[in-house]
Amino acid sequence: MSETRVSPVAATLEHSIVGGKAAGMQGRYLKDNLAKWVVWIGGLGVIVALMLIFIYLLSEVAPLFRGAELKQRQEFALPGGQGKTLYFAAEEQGEVGMRLMDSGAVAFFDLYDGKERGQVQLPVGGQGIVSARELSAEAGSIGAQLADGSVLVFRHKYLVSYPNDKRVITPDVEYPFGETPLAFMSEGGHSLALREERGTLLMAAADAAGSVHLRAYEKQESLMGDVSFDVGSESVFAPAVAPDLLLIEPLLSWMYVIDREAGKIAFYKLDGANAPKLVHIYEAGAAIEDARYLAGGISIVVAQANGVVSQWFPARDKDGNTYLARVREFDLPGSKPVTAIGPEMRRRGFAVGDSEGHVALFYATAERMIEERKVLDGPVQFLSFNPRAQYLAVLGADGKLAGFDVHNEHPEVSLKALWGKIWYESYDEPKWLWQSSSASSDFEPKFSMTPLSIGTVKGAFYAMIFAIPLAVLGAIFTANFMSPEMRQVVKPSVEVLAALPSVILGFLAGLWLAPFVETNLPGVFLTLLLLPLSIPLFGYVWTRMPRSIRLRTPAGWEAAMLIPVIAFVVWFCFAIAKPLEAVAFGGNMQGWMDHTLGIGYDQRNALVVGIAMGIAVIPVIFSIAEDAIFSVPKQLSLGSLALGATPWQTLVGVVLPTASPGIFSAIMIGLGRAVGETMIVLMATGNTPVTDFSLFQGMRTFAANIAVEMPESEVGSTHFRLLFFAGLVLFLFTFVLNTLAEVVRQRLRKRYSNL
Repeated sequence: MSETRVSPVAATLEHSIVGGKAAGMQGRYLKDNLAKWVVWIGGLGVIVALMLIFIYLLSEVAPLFRGAELKQRQEFALPGGQGKTLYFAAEEQGEVGMRLMDSGAVAFFDLYDGKERGQVQLPVGGQGIVSARELSAEAGSIGAQLADGSVLVFRHKYLVSYPNDKRVITPDVEYPFGETPLAFMSEGGHSLALREERGTLLMAAADAAGSVHLRAYEKQESLMGDVSFDVGSESVFAPAVAPDLLLIEPLLSWMYVIDREAGKIAFYKLDGANAPKLVHIYEAGAAIEDARYLAGGISIVVAQANGVVSQWFPARDKDGNTYLARVREFDLPGSKPVTAIGPEMRRRGFAVGDSEGHVALFYATAERMIEERKVLDGPVQFLSFNPRAQYLAVLGADGKLAGFDVHNEHPEVSLKALWGKIWYESYDEPKWLWQSSSASSDFEPKFSMTPLSIGTVKGAFYAMIFAIPLAVLGAIFTANFMSPEMRQVVKPSVEVLAALPSVILGFLAGLWLAPFVETNLPGVFLTLLLLPLSIPLFGYVWTRMPRSIRLRTPAGWEAAMLIPVIAFVVWFCFAIAKPLEAVAFGGNMQGWMDHTLGIGYDQRNALVVGIAMGIAVIPVIFSIAEDAIFSVPKQLSLGSLALGATPWQTLVGVVLPTASPGIFSAIMIGLGRAVGETMIVLMATGNTPVTDFSLFQGMRTFAANIAVEMPESEVGSTHFRLLFFAGLVLFLFTFVLNTLAEVVRQRLRKRYSNL
């Protein structure tokens, strides 16, 4: 029987340390394996955690870019009789509809099945209604002009009760200006328009001859609480175009007279009910079918016969003169004549219907068509949202009503709205703006990410300009030229700064450094200019000192000699700053920059942030870079010196290339800290989302914006999800930056690994 022979090498390996079976080594081998698995699981856990963070951010952001969902309810014939429909509306919950007919009857009905819930006859004295227009769609106030020229103002309201825990909506009508119609014209007119502002009711309408009548009523209240409405002023004027459609701005400042057939808009400046002043006449480019105000009462949307819908609002030119700006256009698919516009009451969204029964949903600020579909077989006559914009009623010319439940949570968001310049209401030109909230309910949200992106890059840029030279050059000197005794003091001292909370640095920067820099701006600039020049100058002078003097300083302690030099230079800069400011800048450098260079100065600006955040970043870069330089094998340096290279040649040709991967990693880690910094930026800047790189202006970064606005945002709102979008952008930015940095680091390591 043959025996299996074991080679001496295999037998030796079996009982070696590497094999893990040497006497007394089993425990160490087990620990090594355990450490390997812990590191592997920990690394995998980090990757999984990053993926989960990314997935969570994506799940919060994804709903922003979903389109609208329309779910159709039962289609039915409009109840209330055969009269002509002059106005249509839906109440807050989208359950009850209101129809105003030319007979003066107001019919209320269920928006789910079309069953009539009641009918109210307005006190019109047997007259017919010739035109009707909303006074305030949000409040449900409507003005109806009667055949004799008078105007009756009424409000449809809805009382909500809960008998037996079931919601019951009871419709009703009230008369805020009394049940007696207000005298206006001597005969029935057309194109009625009316607005109320601070107790003044202004009415406008056109007569058969083409003249426009204006009348204002002033609300008067006696000491006993009795309310009356007196005629304030009135006028009649001949407009520059045919008055087919009239619109009055809610603040009673502007009026639009629109010639439908000619496609012209006459823009007037109002002065109460006195004859208005014509500003200009504008060409729409095609016949105009309809025009309505958007929410907020600043913009109007004009529907044209060629299927184009345009947005207009007042703006100022370079000379400060007001003009009517055609801001943007929306094209309806198919380019069919637009027959109806239905604006939302609380957002800048609107619906458009055409002659073939198509309905499209748009959002003005985002310049975005959200949804389009064919809903009727014939022309669309009326479009109406309920106040919450969760229900859309589409009334056809044949009297049939198609209702839709609308799910449209985030229409304000589009790629252009997030990153492009947008021409917002009350601004004179397109801008990048971030303003998420306001005290006014008519506020137009401004959600541009560009100012936050620029602020993030700006803060990191100035911080790195301040930190990289100090940290990297300090690390080079400490690792190569400083004595071991002094290094043991300097390195821990710098690293202790990394433990300083950023909120403390932000507090000091905002309350001490910012006022100090503002008061001593010339001294700060002189210090930043002369201090870097004085150090190499002192080094040159030191090398020219007599040898007997230089030898008194121990080798590696030369840096200590810089302390009095730095102190003297700083004192000198601030000592001469005030006299220099008086001579060169008239005693006020900030004022001189503003008037001469056009550069404004904010107390909390990028200069302050650069210094404060640079101080926070320096310990990170310094520590990692110094370790990388100090870890370069000594035999490389000694070999270079032995071959005749000088210490500086050795540093530049051997040490720095070998340590370059570590130095680059230190800079990238410091940049990541600067990009993600929150508290310093939050407390040391004005947090103004501006879009310039001026050293003397503030900024707002992604991180600071999230910290400031997340507590006040409504969960699930567009604002809330856009803050998560900002976090996602910051996450992707740092991920891409770190990935590129790792690629560069690996290439540097491969390139210099043979040294």
